[in-house]
Amino acid sequence: MKNLPIDELRHAGPEATPLAEAILALVRGKVRDAYAASGQDWALFAMSGNTALVDAGMMQDVERSVLASGYRFDWSAAVSVGENPAIYKPGPDADGKGDSFMFEHPDAPVGELDENGMALCGVGDNVVRHARNVTGTARYIRSNERVLQYLTDGVPPGTIAVIDDSGGTLTAPIIDQFAGVICAGGTVRSHLGILSREYNIPCLMNAKVTGIRDGDTVTIEASADAKTAEDYQEKIDRTGKVWRHEGGAA
Repeated sequence: MKNLPIDELRHAGPEATPLAEAILALVRGKVRDAYAASGQDWALFAMSGNTALVDAGMMQDVERSVLASGYRFDWSAAVSVGENPAIYKPGPDADGKGDSFMFEHPDAPVGELDENGMALCGVGDNVVRHARNVTGTARYIRSNERVLQYLTDGVPPGTIAVIDDSGGTLTAPIIDQFAGVICAGGTVRSHLGILSREYNIPCLMNAKVTGIRDGDTVTIEASADAKTAEDYQEKIDRTGKVWRHEGGAA
């Protein structure tokens, strides 16, 4: 069978990761088979909403094929550690929930203690400007187990979630209970940025932070100017600060 438009789209960009390439190949094969069985021309097949031919069952077959190869999906926070090892280092894991990494970004600003017992330990892109800064307890949320714990028991009051670029999906079920968010990846237009804006939760995206331990008291400069799409396009540096309080744990 000649190449279909779905095959041509494969060559529109750079090669993806092996997993993505494998899934794309499986999906293309499923679509190609459904198209052949339909007896339709491509335009009609693609635009007529063939949910009876391309359905959830087909995607489940793709997932089963991937798992049959021996691959096992991992929580995406672990992927971030593998891709950016310089940003993470082993940290305390008192609750045994697998959140045993701390952000140690090499470009994070570090300041001396001020008269209020606070030390600058990071910056990030402010999602939405608030009237006041927000102070709370830093809690690394990097595993499904911790999310399930918080779904069951509730998020501790005053929690400032410290997460990486996996956070938008991982923390969506509990995001409305956060006092604030510090995310090591993404932009203000990322999924997590959009969610925090909709819930009016103080949030710093693309954060470069260092030395924050699980349980530390931190303050987010939520009163900083919010970063806009135009700021990114024009490469304007507009950030909010993060401070860690002397004594660490609340």
